Amino acid sequence: MSRTVIDLDDDTTEELMRLYNVKTKAAAVRRAMEETVKLHRRLEFMDAIDGGAVDLTYDARTAGTPDAA
Repeated sequence: MSRTVIDLDDDTTEELMRLYNVKTKAAAVRRAMEETVKLHRRLEFMDAIDGGAVDLTYDARTAGTPDAA
């Protein structure tokens, strides 16, 4: 983990601390970063679904069985 010095808006930081129920600014920033990355991963996955890159009808339990259609 690296250490970085940044200027943070106090009101926004306090709101993050309240929303995530954490006691430190560092924990709030870490949690916000993690949630942002997760959100973007979900959005990318949804885009892949919309683009047809993900087959939600595929069932690995029945794939390759004789009666799989």
